[in-house]
Amino acid sequence: MIAIVGSGLAGFSAFLTLCRGGVASERIVVFGLEDDPAAAWRRRAAAIRQRTMRSESAGHCGPSSFPGLAVRESIRARTLRPVVETLFDRFHPSVESFLAHVREQRERSAWDARVQQACIRRIRAVPGGLELDGHGVFRHVLVAPGHPGLHVPSELRDDPRTVHAYEPHGYAPSVTVVGAGLAAATEWLNALEAGAEVVSVRRREPVRRPLNVQRRYFSKRGLAGFHRLGREQRAAAIRSLLAPSYPPGRAFDEPLAAASAEGRFRVAPSVNGTEQVICATGFARGFRHDPLLGSLVDEHGLETAGDWIVLGADSSVPSLTDGARTLALAGVPAQWAFPAADTLVGAKYAAHGFLRRVRACRTR
Repeated sequence: MIAIVGSGLAGFSAFLTLCRGGVASERIVVFGLEDDPAAAWRRRAAAIRQRTMRSESAGHCGPSSFPGLAVRESIRARTLRPVVETLFDRFHPSVESFLAHVREQRERSAWDARVQQACIRRIRAVPGGLELDGHGVFRHVLVAPGHPGLHVPSELRDDPRTVHAYEPHGYAPSVTVVGAGLAAATEWLNALEAGAEVVSVRRREPVRRPLNVQRRYFSKRGLAGFHRLGREQRAAAIRSLLAPSYPPGRAFDEPLAAASAEGRFRVAPSVNGTEQVICATGFARGFRHDPLLGSLVDEHGLETAGDWIVLGADSSVPSLTDGARTLALAGVPAQWAFPAADTLVGAKYAAHGFLRRVRACRTR
């Protein structure tokens, strides 16, 4: 039997990939707290009023990049424009289109029948596989726990004005947005559209790039170079990629320039006296913030490097993976293997590595 721990988008992508790869759905059990794989992502997107995906045509949960969401949109709209835009890396699907695709994939698959609502708090290596917190022993386990929780700077946690960007909220007449990534940039525009005066508080200037990481890390050549990095170099590379960033372009630049000219948008070094403070500060980082991953490291003495569990190039945990069993990570905990592991392309990367392990197992 095969287990997927986590019923979010990364777990869903792994399930679809396994089924497409010839694994019978009856052999797969998915453990998670929600049946809807997009539930957590949908709540966060709704909180920041996100309308467009940062990802491109390949940013979907299906097992293969092609045909992607651009082809789907071209068929729906009866125009080649989305496909042409993809050739120039300019196509970004709508949130509505992405969620509709997830819904269709879910309805066509046996996903709902294979999800067991349970929170796995412990994974233990035992003869014959991996024991999951009293839910049985599985020969192959993919852990896709998602982000461990929202991050709010310690100095703002007790401030009654504070709300995290990924929590439901409105906008006061004066708003401070802490952070400088895509969520922060989206919140600048949201608050300005609501008529607020906006102050941007940031520790450093954001990087302007289309995707979460440089495009080279989505290529075989770029990824091979990343895998050749030594331990300290790789950790430094991942840290550099976590710097705040949002896409270049007029969609952000023009309204921010206009608001600045009107005196409604400015950058400040620290939080001031505005009526509301929105923390667009992302998620807690590192395996220690996830109880399951923390216990896995402690009980099995897994190799770590800073905030990351050291993984093989295929996202497997080397000391708990051999010819007879597999333990692999997907989603944000798998950044050691794939720098953009928390993207949908990264989820597919981990899923295919896991599928190869399952296929190669002597006792599938």
